[in-house]
Amino acid sequence: MAISKLLLALFIVSGLAAASTDARTITDAAGRTVEVPDRVERVLAAGPPASVLVYVLAPDKLAGWVRQPGDAEKAYLLPSVRDLPTFGQLTGRGGTANIEAVLAARPDVIIDVGTVNPTYASLADKVQEQTGIPYVLIDGGFARSAEILREAGDILGVSGRAEELAAYAEEKLKTLRDGLASIPESARPKVYYGRGPEGLETGLSGSINVEILEAVGATNVAAAAGKGGLTQVSLEQVLSWKPDIVLAASPQFAARVKTDPLWADLDAVRTGKVYVAPGMPFGWFDSPPGINRLIGLAWLETLFYPDTFRLDLDSEIRDFFKLFYQVDLTDRQVDDLTRGSGPT
Repeated sequence: MAISKLLLALFIVSGLAAASTDARTITDAAGRTVEVPDRVERVLAAGPPASVLVYVLAPDKLAGWVRQPGDAEKAYLLPSVRDLPTFGQLTGRGGTANIEAVLAARPDVIIDVGTVNPTYASLADKVQEQTGIPYVLIDGGFARSAEILREAGDILGVSGRAEELAAYAEEKLKTLRDGLASIPESARPKVYYGRGPEGLETGLSGSINVEILEAVGATNVAAAAGKGGLTQVSLEQVLSWKPDIVLAASPQFAARVKTDPLWADLDAVRTGKVYVAPGMPFGWFDSPPGINRLIGLAWLETLFYPDTFRLDLDSEIRDFFKLFYQVDLTDRQVDDLTRGSGPT
């Protein structure tokens, strides 16, 4: 314990000394003033959305993963990052990282992306005070995808790369807005999104976990249960909401919905409109609610509005993976990515 405290003190001193020179002051999304090094070489992601953000912008600067990628996920990532160390999660549900893990990562800066509120700001202040490592909060709202990329790119010193990705985000969001303008409310689906093997965890109105659903003009039926984040609901509630479509975060839930007689009376089940949200190497709809959701736009557009958005989904997937994840997909990989995620 004494050695641990000594190391902590040494890291704080060295971190503060570094912050006093060759640094600049920024104001993060929580209004906090943070001294960030002019030159950032190692970044610790506080949560999964930040991991994805740092990876797509500057994979060589990612100190490690919040959660170790599985073998299936590694196939869609650059070889250089597949076996980086795992440091755990600082924020959100299931936080596993501790101060020792943060110090072991030896980052120049800590970045967190997602919901910004007093709780997250307090945690950032606490970790920064204990370690001397700059801790930056970035608002992770989906509509801000381009701004997120630019803000993080500026911190990481990769503004050119960030601008390329931001331009993609702006174009896709504009295409979405233009297309939705021609689709009447009556033609937009009512959707239930179920998480977990039972499928009875979902996002309420305003939840970052379902905001992409609202972005594509669909109705989140769980909004009837109120405003907030993730919550548990009952089967009776889902049945009463009468969704046109069920999106499943897990294949297990999708299989259950299709065979369980308790779900049989749902229109979405009778019409075969139960789909698994693609999840490799990161979720296309959620899990995490990060910049990875941009490819989810093309999937949802073709799923919900095929007559309006006449996309070649395979080409969209290839282009996104090449630009953002820097990998070239095989035909087999493209097929595997979308298996169970669309009409059969």
